[in-house]
Amino acid sequence: MDGYRRFVSRISDACAVVAGFLLAVAALIICYMVIRRTAGFSTDWELEFAVFMMVASLFLGSPYCLKTEGHVAVGLMETALPSRSAQWLRFGTQVIGLLIVLFLAYMGLEKTWEVFMKGELTESSWAPPKWPLYATMPIGFFLTALQYIAIIGVDPSKRSEATDV
Repeated sequence: MDGYRRFVSRISDACAVVAGFLLAVAALIICYMVIRRTAGFSTDWELEFAVFMMVASLFLGSPYCLKTEGHVAVGLMETALPSRSAQWLRFGTQVIGLLIVLFLAYMGLEKTWEVFMKGELTESSWAPPKWPLYATMPIGFFLTALQYIAIIGVDPSKRSEATDV
């Protein structure tokens, strides 16, 4: 299991780097757009492209957020419960989280396939296809599910050892 955790940890780290890069690109594009509009030129693709990058970074950054416990947790309840109950609560919330991201990955995959098969384009004058944006949802949630599997049942005192290998 340690090999699996190391593998998933590296994937989560790589996703974080990609997500950070996408956010930086989105910020640069928005700055470019503001300068162009201030100079009196129109824009047609910049805002939509920046939104695509930000949405993709959200989904691709999800596994790293889970790995580093940057997500919403039930930590307050865990501190109020006895140790054994807190472990069961943690395990239960991790399993529920895993089931939710698997469901969202499946639904995202269905939607991506539907949009791809219909050849849907955005409504802007740039009109890129919608499926690449939708594809980041099942990819990000599937990778988040892998991260959940890596952390389920890990003792919190050993979590950093298990996920930061």
